[in-house]
Amino acid sequence: MVATFSHAIADRLEAEHRTLALEWLARLNEIIPVDVREVFPSDQLLDHIPQLIREIGAYVRTPAAEAIAANTQVIAKAQELGVLRHEQQASVHQLLREYRLLGDVLVQFVEQETKRLSLSPGFEQVMDLMSGLNRAVAVLMQTTVETFISEYSVTIEKQTARLEGFNRMVSHELRQPLSALTFTVAVLRKTEDISDATRLRRLVETLDRNVSRLTDLITKLATLSRLIGEEDNAHIQRVELRAVAVEVARQLKDMADARGVEIRLADVLPEVTADVASVELILINLVSNAIKYCNPDAPVRLVEIFPADAEAGYVAIAVRDNGIGIDRAHLPSVFDRFYRAHTPTKDNETDIDGLGLGLAIARDCVHAMRGRISVESTPAKGTTFIVTIPVAPVPH
Repeated sequence: MVATFSHAIADRLEAEHRTLALEWLARLNEIIPVDVREVFPSDQLLDHIPQLIREIGAYVRTPAAEAIAANTQVIAKAQELGVLRHEQQASVHQLLREYRLLGDVLVQFVEQETKRLSLSPGFEQVMDLMSGLNRAVAVLMQTTVETFISEYSVTIEKQTARLEGFNRMVSHELRQPLSALTFTVAVLRKTEDISDATRLRRLVETLDRNVSRLTDLITKLATLSRLIGEEDNAHIQRVELRAVAVEVARQLKDMADARGVEIRLADVLPEVTADVASVELILINLVSNAIKYCNPDAPVRLVEIFPADAEAGYVAIAVRDNGIGIDRAHLPSVFDRFYRAHTPTKDNETDIDGLGLGLAIARDCVHAMRGRISVESTPAKGTTFIVTIPVAPVPH
């Protein structure tokens, strides 16, 4: 008799699993305003709740204590549901309500079917079936909630890591113009004779240039802070990469002149639709890195920016120098934060120690645009960085 009752209810649960899922959704709409596509956003995921109901029916048929927990297929469905609800920015409270509502729908269905089929189970049979039903819902709820919390924890860790990285980036990028300002002010204070109009003009121009650069950097870093997880970016626009390269060369002219480095730009560079501030930040870090590590023994010191080959839907530009190069053993680590492939040197003009963040910043910007960055280098001959980015923004 026990088997007859449990089997009859199991058959009905399995037969009506889609109808019960729709009933659950209708009841959910009564307490939580939600569109059907917010719960089932794609055809691929339409079977989550119905499939769980089918598995609950199978469990009711043979309610071994660990049967449903050991069913890898149904547990996987519950885990997928946890990931899905996290992506939809649900809450743990909402998940618990959804599962409690599912339990209520199933209990009500059992009561209705018992009457409709004119079944007369004993008290123990009813209690066993209801206990198994509640146990199955509880196992699936626990699995979904644990997966949801795990996904949420990963999101928090990523956000924390991004914030820490951004803080280091701000410190690194603001340090050079601030140091240049400090240096120039110190020179002005020590200059007893300011009658030399040419010298005074150059100092004032240095002050003006670095104040402007600070303003630009603040704007760029504010933009960079929104790179990850933001598709609708007001700073995304169509731009010729040569125009960006010209601006980068202008900003780094003093640094290049101090080291006798010539910055050469190709006549034509591709166009892209991208966050211009991020593209500029990438080139500033790559070109300034090339200038910094120029070869003092080279008769002509060069940094070149030119187009490179890329697959359909992407563009690529290369930054090549004839500097001191990087040993092969260091290449896998050059994009790591704080990694230094060479002994720290001092900038002659601003007296700045390198922090090993420039290439990490470039990499983070490229990855935020769903692009790639690679490096090739030969010691004493030079280094080439190739940046490949989409022609148009790729949805996150």
